[in-house]
Amino acid sequence: MSVQCETIAKTAAGSPMGLFERFLTLWVFLCIAVGITLGQLLPGVFHAVGSMQFAQVNLPVAVLIWIMIIPMLLKIDLKAIAGARRHWRGMVVTLFINWGIKPFSMAFLGWLFIAVLFRRWLPADQINSYIAGLIILAAAPCTAMVFVWSMLTRGEPAFTLSQVALNDVLMIFLFAPVVGLLLGLSAITVPWSTLLLSVVLYILVPLLIANALRRLLLRGADGAARLQRFIARLHPVALGALLAMLVMLFGFQGGRIVHQPLVIVLLAIPILIQVYFNAGLAYLLNRLVRSSHCVAGPSALIGASNFFELAVATAIALFGFKSGAALATVVGVLVEVPVMLSAVAMVNRTRRWYESRPGVVPNELCCPAGGVHVQVPNRPAL
Repeated sequence: MSVQCETIAKTAAGSPMGLFERFLTLWVFLCIAVGITLGQLLPGVFHAVGSMQFAQVNLPVAVLIWIMIIPMLLKIDLKAIAGARRHWRGMVVTLFINWGIKPFSMAFLGWLFIAVLFRRWLPADQINSYIAGLIILAAAPCTAMVFVWSMLTRGEPAFTLSQVALNDVLMIFLFAPVVGLLLGLSAITVPWSTLLLSVVLYILVPLLIANALRRLLLRGADGAARLQRFIARLHPVALGALLAMLVMLFGFQGGRIVHQPLVIVLLAIPILIQVYFNAGLAYLLNRLVRSSHCVAGPSALIGASNFFELAVATAIALFGFKSGAALATVVGVLVEVPVMLSAVAMVNRTRRWYESRPGVVPNELCCPAGGVHVQVPNRPAL
């Protein structure tokens, strides 16, 4: 079992969500208020920040995104990919949802709700941009918060780690083609050079840096403890970067939100439907193939949640701070915690029904109380 897997197992019995994560929606609302206020009082400052670009990449955004993403990626042991075969059924289901269903279902929901049903209540010049933001959001599988959701459902730590590590690698190769394809099908111009640059800047480079730094920190007898201390020190810095990013975004979006507050509610509706649809589909497919509940829970939640840091950065790089795309990705941040907690509750409450299917290995054998995985003699592969 990897260092990260052991850490997840040891902390699963405690409170896995910190104050910030538990009240993320509240912090986002506070950032909306602060950002709108500062945007109205200090427009020159926000204009100066928005103009700090190189090769269509906003430099302050790039720095903040790296500060947010690298501490998350430090938790990921890429060697865990080798363990994907052990829970191959759950792995296949999650990959199918993440890359074969979720982006495409969001493209459809975006068209249906934004371009058709809600069109009269939205600014006409931002319709395509809103759809683009929703597509970008759905094409980025969750990396960090999924460990929290897995712990809350008593998920199998090894499966969660393997799945996240595999998704991080696949994002390097699939994120740009999937986003480009769906934007093209939605008749939205695709700036391919900027999209590919975003993949390099916000996925490949941070992943390489985090992996190298992780290897360096793990050297020596107390490497695991050193890594955890380092991550703990970076955690408040990463949270501060996220809040600063949100304040910047809402500073640029303030005028539009003040004049059309309904926009946020309308954008949230397809996101909510997409989360519940993909979580439910992944959960049912895992039951169909007889994955254990401790695999089905994380699979459903990985399939439903989003890597919103990457989505926000990509939307800004492609369409700018003031775009509807950037706002759509931030709405994903707004609804993330309450929606995912309700999905967690659904998974936990239906466990008895889930395990009533013949051939499903009981949760006690997959991931017993306390989150510590035990080997079961002659246990079949899940």
